[in-house]
Amino acid sequence: MHRPALARWSALATNLFPVWVLLAGALAMFRPQWFTWFSGPWIPVGLGIIMLGMGLTLRFDDFRGVLRMPWAVAVGFAGQYLIMPFLGWSLARLFQLESSLAVGLILVSCCPGGTASNVVTYLAGANVALSVVMTLCSTVAAVLMTPLLTAQLAGHYVPVDAWALFRSTLMVVLIPLLAGLTLHHTVPRLVHAVLPVAPLVSVIFITLICASIIGGSTAVLKQSALAVAGAVTLLHLGGFALGYLLARLCRLAPNDARTVSIEVGMQNSGLGATLARQHFASMPAAALPCALSATAHSILGSLLAGYWRWRQPRSGRPARPH
Repeated sequence: MHRPALARWSALATNLFPVWVLLAGALAMFRPQWFTWFSGPWIPVGLGIIMLGMGLTLRFDDFRGVLRMPWAVAVGFAGQYLIMPFLGWSLARLFQLESSLAVGLILVSCCPGGTASNVVTYLAGANVALSVVMTLCSTVAAVLMTPLLTAQLAGHYVPVDAWALFRSTLMVVLIPLLAGLTLHHTVPRLVHAVLPVAPLVSVIFITLICASIIGGSTAVLKQSALAVAGAVTLLHLGGFALGYLLARLCRLAPNDARTVSIEVGMQNSGLGATLARQHFASMPAAALPCALSATAHSILGSLLAGYWRWRQPRSGRPARPH
């Protein structure tokens, strides 16, 4: 297959990410053995590959982007690490989730922006450059913010080792991300060759992670499906709505506000699932809200992107395809 055709097919398959996650999750409910083999060390390895793929798309100039739009980045950062953790903690109490599900919901709410947010921002016709910089900033900061916030908010349910969470986040997020960034600049021809399929590889791994967790948690899901699905859905709906509201209150342009909304509402659910499996092994169901989160934010984000694209944004800086 020629490179342009490969790139088109890969892009099409990547944009169908919500469909793959939903289908795999549904299959995992009835044929868990098809996916539960992807467990143990495979999950952190899969997340590391996802973050490496994200790093391959980055440039050092993306770091300088923070200086070009500091206010918008600061607003998005505040939304990511204030709105989402507060929502996660509040919804866990509102729905009276059992401890393992509550910990999982809080954990995923304390994670950085999801890597799929850049694609959804592009589909929405919003500010892709801002989306990339926001994802980068929240991901780098997750090394500190995710362990600290999780320990503070989930400590009511179970003792949380913030230092162990820090080490794991460093290993599966920051190191692969920096490795990908380094490769982008040291072997550009190799990176250029693999970039057309890198997003699709990430989609495959996040789909396997989520389906594996759903397949291994079918009993819990059947017992608490309504509560946990409702809490996860409201987490992301609240993130989209409050992220947009915060951005407009801070006087960001409508297009930038849409970008902030998408970034705040979409979480790195793969990171949440990986950390849940590694650090809350005595609570296997803790990874379930993270797996459901990947499906929920992908579907809701795609629907939101379609609506905003249909509305044809009237202002905002031009988007940079990424």
